[in-house]
Amino acid sequence: MKALVTGGGGFLGTAICRALKARGLEVTSIARGDYPHLRELGVETRRADLKDLRALTSSAEGADVIFHVAAKAGIWGSLADYTAANVVGTQHVLQAARSAGVPRLVYTSSPSICFDGRDHINAGADLPLATNFLAHYPRTKALAEKLVLDGNSAELATTALRPHLIFGPGDPHILPRLVDRAQRGRLRIVGTGKNEVTLCFVDNAAGAHLQAAESLEPGAAHAGRAFFIGQEEPVQLWNWINNLLVRLGAPPVTRQISFRAAYRLGGFCEVLWSTLRLAGEPPMTRFVAAQLSSSHSYDMSPARRAFGYRPRVSSAEALERTLAAMKKN
Repeated sequence: MKALVTGGGGFLGTAICRALKARGLEVTSIARGDYPHLRELGVETRRADLKDLRALTSSAEGADVIFHVAAKAGIWGSLADYTAANVVGTQHVLQAARSAGVPRLVYTSSPSICFDGRDHINAGADLPLATNFLAHYPRTKALAEKLVLDGNSAELATTALRPHLIFGPGDPHILPRLVDRAQRGRLRIVGTGKNEVTLCFVDNAAGAHLQAAESLEPGAAHAGRAFFIGQEEPVQLWNWINNLLVRLGAPPVTRQISFRAAYRLGGFCEVLWSTLRLAGEPPMTRFVAAQLSSSHSYDMSPARRAFGYRPRVSSAEALERTLAAMKKN
């Protein structure tokens, strides 16, 4: 089997490429950057933007499945940039898949497209999409997921996976930022600190993509549908963060800020960064305040029934692997 991975050089994309190569499969990655570590794995690497439809179509030729992982993530930036990467880019991936005759496409979506600011506890796959978005990332990812699911057909079977808060060795974003802010005394518990969330170990997220692809075909239980992916046991977010920090020798977070105060601060920062065109991301936004203070945990049973998803790495083992890697680095 031959697989094409968009965004193969990223955190999740690399894990998917590694898992595919471990099965002895032929893998091509298409991404904007150069990733020597992929070539070391035996992955064919091609440099191109998702705006380049010709490069996408050429890369998709002969592929049995496309894993569309590439996206513009983050909490800040222009709507035009997010739309170009996440919406137009997805349109091009779908068009390339159809032109090249690829029969399967697994799309990496995000639970944030359902986030409406309220607590979601053990939410299932029937959780509706949000109608109001506090950031461009979830807004454009929601549009992209709809394109993918609406594109499910007899010629191209599609499905969307929504891994939540991906962590693990090599994480370049979430955990390093948390540790850095804690060490500088700039991290606060937002809200009561009792909110529960679902986490997703990176190897489990990659495994879910491969499991979904294996049985994906027209009429399959997961064709044309979206599924939450993560560890089966949710965690109390701030207890989990503090346990991680302490074991890394960093100070635990003890100071708190109410959700309302954090939300107001986020709104102020958004206006300030927009008005003055300040560089980088604001230290707080309304979306981040709502995310850090609310519960968002998800039910894995729909994915288990549809395509046999089970996280192969337990939460305890996932934490130990992550700590070992972070201490080493």
